[in-house]
Amino acid sequence: MWYKLRLNLNKLTPAQVIVTYYLLAVTIATILLSLPIAHKSGAEWSFLDAIFTAVSAVSVTGLTVVSTVDTFNTTGIFILMFVLQFGGIGIMTLGTFFWLIVGKKIGLKERRLIMTDQNQTSLAGLVSLLKQILLLIIFIEIVGAFILGVYFLGYYPTWQQAFIHGLFASVSATTNAGFDITGQSLIPYANDYFVQFITIILLTLGAIGFPVLIETKDYLMSKKRNKHHFSLYSKITTVTFFGLMIFGTLVIFLFEYNRFFDGMEWHEAFFYSFFQSATTRNGGLATMNVAEFSIPTLLVMSALMFIGASPSSVGGGIRTTTFALNILFLFHFAKGNQTIKVFKREIHHQDVIKSLVVTMMAIFICFLSVIILTFTEDHSIMEIVFEVASAFGTTGLSMGITSELSSIGKCVIIVLMFIGRVGILSFLFMIGGKEKTAKYHYPKERVIIG
Repeated sequence: MWYKLRLNLNKLTPAQVIVTYYLLAVTIATILLSLPIAHKSGAEWSFLDAIFTAVSAVSVTGLTVVSTVDTFNTTGIFILMFVLQFGGIGIMTLGTFFWLIVGKKIGLKERRLIMTDQNQTSLAGLVSLLKQILLLIIFIEIVGAFILGVYFLGYYPTWQQAFIHGLFASVSATTNAGFDITGQSLIPYANDYFVQFITIILLTLGAIGFPVLIETKDYLMSKKRNKHHFSLYSKITTVTFFGLMIFGTLVIFLFEYNRFFDGMEWHEAFFYSFFQSATTRNGGLATMNVAEFSIPTLLVMSALMFIGASPSSVGGGIRTTTFALNILFLFHFAKGNQTIKVFKREIHHQDVIKSLVVTMMAIFICFLSVIILTFTEDHSIMEIVFEVASAFGTTGLSMGITSELSSIGKCVIIVLMFIGRVGILSFLFMIGGKEKTAKYHYPKERVIIG
């Protein structure tokens, strides 16, 4: 039996194996989260709810059809945090860690799987990369848990409660999971700028991309910083990431200035805008009920969630570099340039094609999902668009309709969350198989465009 299973796995492409591993992770998560020892007495829990919560946790989305605080006891909360680590850090990262513990040799096949899971383009240095990712994320979570745990001593009656809330908040923010055990996301801390600021830092560290964190660490530890070279990936994703965050803050502030923010002090309006913009990068936590925002603001937030986080991070969406390459392509094409040059480097033509494919496929999937949900759900088109963008971007923000979805609606959101986590390219290669090189060519002919 095991021999046949291994033989079948050997026939799969790396993308198909990765998707299989994530499906296995969802299955295990469903079983773990359904254990009676994880639930409070009297908690309502169906099989579809279990699958939905498992996919949401593995994809670190945070959309829930049940109340986390009312459903899970302390044991369940720790199980949920364990599942979030698989989704946030990645199946292959944790898998490689266990392989190294048991002394398994990391061969070419395993390195190809790691390369696919982490969106890397080279086989070199992958094991070292995963070691650094694991250590960095665990370190960030521990530091965040300690800071928040100590600070929460002023919020909760016992140190145990304070540090459980601090640990969960740190893990949820760092993995960009969007889950909470307050029952109200971060609304209880809507006027606490310290909690918000620490959460934004953790969200950013999780979503900006593991290679960026590693390169920044190497730069800070280097004795010759003036000779340190940041990769093109780090430059593009950092500029795009923070550019989108600033753009979102300004747009939300301006759009809601005479609406939701009317009568507020400037610093209140700013932090509401800043936090809600930061959380659209992939956080899923909120300091307010986002349904109170106006439609223009919700549309902008939906677009930001659709873009999502950076590649090789805890987040989903089309990713920041994809969005950046699309914008660069449009700009250079309009200027009549045949190549894209940025930061004294030239973008590979294949990467431009991939960015366009990812964007077009993502738009098609989300559009199809919106059409289906308009038939199956009794909610406004704005609520549906927002929910779809949040699921695909594995963000976790909602206008409050998640628990009211029909069975078909839940299944659609489950598929979106899963695709958002494994990535569009892995999803396409899972269906299409291996990349093929053309054995022959026909004569080329121009086609009228536009």
